[in-house]
Amino acid sequence: MANTKQLPAGLRLLKRLRGKDLNFNAYRTSVLIITFISYAFYHMSRKPPSIAKTVLDPEDNMQSAATLQGRGWPPFDGKTGKARLGEVDVAFLASYAIGMYFAGHLGDRLHLRLFLTVGMMVSGLFVCLFGLGYWLDIHYLSYFITVQVFAGLFQATGWPSVVTIVGNWFGKSRRGLIMGIWNAHTSVGNILGSLIAAAVLKYGWGWSFLLPGILMACGGLMIFLFLVVEPADVGLPSPHAQNPAEAPLSSEMEPAIGFFEAWRIPGVATFAFCLFFSKLVAYTFLYWLPFYIRHTRIAGEFLDDKMAGNLSTLFDVGGVVGGIVAGYVSDHLKARAITAASFMFSAIPALYFYRLYGGISLPVNIGLMMLAGMLINGPYALITTAVSADLGTHKSIRANGKALATVTAIIDGTGSVGAAIGPLLTGYISSQGWGAVFKMLMVAAFCAGILLTKLVIAEFAEKFGKKPIMPCVEGEVKGNPNGLIQPLLDDRH
Repeated sequence: MANTKQLPAGLRLLKRLRGKDLNFNAYRTSVLIITFISYAFYHMSRKPPSIAKTVLDPEDNMQSAATLQGRGWPPFDGKTGKARLGEVDVAFLASYAIGMYFAGHLGDRLHLRLFLTVGMMVSGLFVCLFGLGYWLDIHYLSYFITVQVFAGLFQATGWPSVVTIVGNWFGKSRRGLIMGIWNAHTSVGNILGSLIAAAVLKYGWGWSFLLPGILMACGGLMIFLFLVVEPADVGLPSPHAQNPAEAPLSSEMEPAIGFFEAWRIPGVATFAFCLFFSKLVAYTFLYWLPFYIRHTRIAGEFLDDKMAGNLSTLFDVGGVVGGIVAGYVSDHLKARAITAASFMFSAIPALYFYRLYGGISLPVNIGLMMLAGMLINGPYALITTAVSADLGTHKSIRANGKALATVTAIIDGTGSVGAAIGPLLTGYISSQGWGAVFKMLMVAAFCAGILLTKLVIAEFAEKFGKKPIMPCVEGEVKGNPNGLIQPLLDDRH
């Protein structure tokens, strides 16, 4: 029976209206839905800059002077416009990456419902402040960079929190598939942000920020009223309990793992650096795909701002499929590394063909874009969800208590450094032509795949009944004294 004092206010009201408490599955379903909406809002609020780029910096080689009159927003117009837009992107992403490491540390030590509530509300505030630059007629680059720095810091509260909360409610057995489906929130948020921002762009680019910012703040209120962080909060047993008869104990009694100790968990560093290159590719598309589509001829014609923004959402539709497929395959094969590496290597020809043939026609562009989205976002989704949760509950730290938020933050924080570098480099490299940008992306995809080589070999060895003998790059950790690389989904874990 749930302790009423532990329930959020919204659930207390719901309990009184229903006259009875929710069961374990009902709580778990509510957690999936609420965290899905929450992180969809996080990604929704990151999308407006990519949509507004086409208005902040219109390219004069596409339109007449008459058409361009009244367009452009100093300091983002002119010859240095793309570079300055890239600087604004990296301000957000760099602060997000730095904030992620601190957020993971705090997430394992603070009440996650309140932590997430504050993070969402303050993030929404800074998204709105960026948009207010339109009505306040602000043209200082320093203003927009400062707003993005603080937005990035508070946005970092999201991912470690939601992965930890979902990990609290689900065991390992079908984690890849469940979290692959759940991870569709990333693409749903991108799509929602693109559609909202593109729909109101004609009324002034400030609206493309204001509406997502308000929705983000409302999402924080939803978290405060309805989210249950872990089964112990409502008197239910943890799905991770080895003995089903164990009484539910609050994880507040468990010590949190140290930052450097978490780095030594087998697989953490490998997947973290793999995600560095994977997110470099994914976030370059997140921030620059609408701009690329807008300034690339498709069937001999340029699309308008709204159409380019709407079309770019299909990359994320492919990403939804990729995340689900990657999760299902990795569960079925019990091979996270093999699955992630296969997707990353397959993304290389997909990027090549999209650049080469994407302009032939709209259907061809859509098909190749969705294929690229599936292959790029599939391993990205797998690593940031199921892999992070697996490593955060690795057998080598079983005695050390809470580690999910810290491990998740290390992996996603390292990936976010790549996410910051990709859009920044694109702002400069695109001046040499988009072909150079795609070459950079293909090299990054190759690096992501090759980094998993040792883990792939270990998983193949496990499949064929041979004990892995390669030394683990993370070194010796408690519970793994020989420092051997071991497959994440080994049943003995």
